[in-house]
Amino acid sequence: MIALIIIPFYLVFNYFLFKLMVKWLYIFNKYFNYKIFSGILLVIQIFLSSSFLVAFLIKLPKLRRFLYFIGNYWFGIVIYVLLFLIIALILKKVLYKEIIKHDTDKIYAISGFILIFLVSSVSLYGIINARVIKLKTYEVDIHKKINMDSLNIAMVADLHVGYNITSKHISKMVDKINALNADVVIMAGDIFDNEYNAIDNPSKIKELFSNIKSKYGVYAVYGNHDIEEKILAGFTFKDRHKKESNILMDKLLKEANVTLLKDSSVLINDDVYIYGRPDYSRPNRGITRRRSPKEITANLDKNKPIIVVDHQPRELEELSEASVDLDLSGHTHNGQIFPLQYIMKLKFDNSYGIKKINNMNSITTSGIGLFGPNMRVLTDSEITFIKINFD
Repeated sequence: MIALIIIPFYLVFNYFLFKLMVKWLYIFNKYFNYKIFSGILLVIQIFLSSSFLVAFLIKLPKLRRFLYFIGNYWFGIVIYVLLFLIIALILKKVLYKEIIKHDTDKIYAISGFILIFLVSSVSLYGIINARVIKLKTYEVDIHKKINMDSLNIAMVADLHVGYNITSKHISKMVDKINALNADVVIMAGDIFDNEYNAIDNPSKIKELFSNIKSKYGVYAVYGNHDIEEKILAGFTFKDRHKKESNILMDKLLKEANVTLLKDSSVLINDDVYIYGRPDYSRPNRGITRRRSPKEITANLDKNKPIIVVDHQPRELEELSEASVDLDLSGHTHNGQIFPLQYIMKLKFDNSYGIKKINNMNSITTSGIGLFGPNMRVLTDSEITFIKINFD
């Protein structure tokens, strides 16, 4: 229900932006204050600011996709308008005595140009950067003697296949994964973006997933967004019924030869355990309570390496105490847009990268896809490649 509180403030702020724009334009030409010009600007502002709200309410698939597409871009732009306006107000407060000596219209005009340049530059960079998939590599030593000397894992998370992420982006991901010649490929949750109908081409996505190459297979866990649920401004709504994945999501993965681990494990080459946990906040279909770290490893041979895949990087201390050797996660997007990565650092013990927890390594990826704003600023869309050495 937080969305019902946030949305009014968002719409009011957009109206405030409209008033600022009209005032700024009026400095250059008084005709911009005429009703016809301000009316056109207001219509454009209403369309941009209400697009994702309208998309939430309607059921026409193609129109919904278009409106979400527009709304997600605009939402990201508005975030940076707000950020730079706050900075401008702080500077004005600090430099007030100097500013008051000068022509306020001139200062206002220059400030507007600076604001537009900064917001446009950051937004354009974020939009372009979000579509560039990078490779992040880690090397981990697990001190357990087995028949294998090493194991190479390609991990992706937070694909969010749906309104923001289409088959084009997933195709680039698959090509880059296949170039790595990984022994195992892992999808660490949030494969889908809440609505199966949001997928632009399910058959193509299934074909692409089927084309992923690995020696020992492709394994996945579900995240908090791998359920059928409507999202408004990044927030969900309470439901008296358990929120679960669309059965078509499960079917797509199965037909694409992706093994979904639901509080269960596989033994790779009779040497290495890979255990997939249900999501911390959305355990999904058939699971009422996910097992504790101690329960996970209770019946596993602890002389063999134990790798846990858990969408959210939680319970890291408990997992290390339960003899887990490596925990693989996503979920955080590393904040996705600046400065949210700093908030993620406050919320999670390992919001991004690699961290040693006692004898266990925790690796959190920033993910492949996007949620909400259709951009990445000072974070990367990435495939994580992990080389594990055994001795």
